Amino acid sequence: MSQDYEVAAYYFPQWHVDSHNEKTHGKGWTEWKVLKEAKPRFPGHEQPKVPAWGYLDEADPRVSEKQIAAATEHGIGIFLYDWYWNMGGKDAKGPFLQRALEEGFLKASNRDTMRFALMWANHTEISREDFDAMTDYIVEKYLHCPNYWRVNGKLYFTIYEIHTLIKGLGGLDETQAALDSFRAKVAAAGLPPLHFNVMAWGLQGDNPNAQIKQFGIDSVTSYVWAHNFWFVSEKFPDVPYGDWAQQAPKLWETLRDSFCVPYFPNVTVGWDSSPRTDQNAPYEPGKPYPMGQILVDNTPEAFEKSLRDAKDFLDRSKTTPKIVTLYAWNEWTEGGYLEPDTKHGMGYLEAIRNVFGR
Repeated sequence: MSQDYEVAAYYFPQWHVDSHNEKTHGKGWTEWKVLKEAKPRFPGHEQPKVPAWGYLDEADPRVSEKQIAAATEHGIGIFLYDWYWNMGGKDAKGPFLQRALEEGFLKASNRDTMRFALMWANHTEISREDFDAMTDYIVEKYLHCPNYWRVNGKLYFTIYEIHTLIKGLGGLDETQAALDSFRAKVAAAGLPPLHFNVMAWGLQGDNPNAQIKQFGIDSVTSYVWAHNFWFVSEKFPDVPYGDWAQQAPKLWETLRDSFCVPYFPNVTVGWDSSPRTDQNAPYEPGKPYPMGQILVDNTPEAFEKSLRDAKDFLDRSKTTPKIVTLYAWNEWTEGGYLEPDTKHGMGYLEAIRNVFGR
C-alpha cells in the first residue's frame, strides 16, 4: 500500500455465534441466517447476496487470516472493528460481538501484517460507571497491541454517536471529564495518547466545533453515505449508485469546511438494508430504518470512480494524514461489503488496489 494514503475499512462482527444473540435468536444463530432469507423487493433486485467464500465463522483465526491476506494484498491497511458494550440485550453488561476480534483477528498468524482499531458503536446511552468499566477493558485488552492503529503517533478510537454519549453521561462537562479519565488511564498504562475521532452525524447542535474543542477531538469522519443521503432522491425503492456517489465530493468539502479538525472522507461500496426488514411485509417509502432506498448499479467500476474522487479530495485538501474510511468490509445485510460475492468476485477489492495500490 502506498505510504501516502491510509485505507481503513469498517468491520461488522456479527458473523459468528455469540451467546447473547443465541438467547434472542436461538442456538447457533448468526446474521448469515438473515442474509440467506432475504427476498427481492422489485424486478432485478439482487437478493439474497451470496458470499463467494461461503458463510464463514469470523471467530476462527483461519478465517481472519484469509480476510487479512485479501485486505492487505488489495491496499486495505486497517480494520475498524464495530465494537459494542452493554449491547447484548436486556440487562447484558460488558462486551458484545467481541469474539471476531479477540478470537479471530488477534489470534491470526498474520495479524501483524495489518492494523486494527475500535469504532465504538454506542447506539445506547451509557452511565459513567459503565463508561469507566468499558475503558478499563479497552486499555487492558487492545491498546497495548503492537498493531493497534496509530494516527500521528496516537491510538485511534472512534465514537459513533457523541450526542448519545453526552446524553447518557449528563452533559458536556460530564462527557469531558469521562474522556479525560480515559486519557489518564491510557497514560498511566504507559501508552501513547489517544486520537479521538467522531462521526460527523453525531456532532449535533448549533456549535459542533465547541464540542470538538472542549472534548479534545482530533478528527472527524463518516460511517456510511446513507447517514447523509437518506431520501435525498425521490426515487424508490431503487436508486442508482451514481446519484449518491456524485454528491459525495460536495459533502466531503462541506464537512471539511465545517470542522476545525481534519475530516477523513468516507466511500460507501453499497447500501441495501432490505434483508433486515420483515420479508413478508410490503416494502414501502417513508418508513424508518431498515426500510429505505436501495442502491443499484454499485459496480466495482462505479466504486473505483468514487475512490478516485476521495483520493483527489485528500490531495486537494492537503489532509494530513491522508486517510479514507470505507463502508464496509462485511456489512452484508446492509449491502455494504468488500468481501467477494458470487457476482463481482474480488472486483471491489481490485478497485481499491487500482486506486491506492500496495
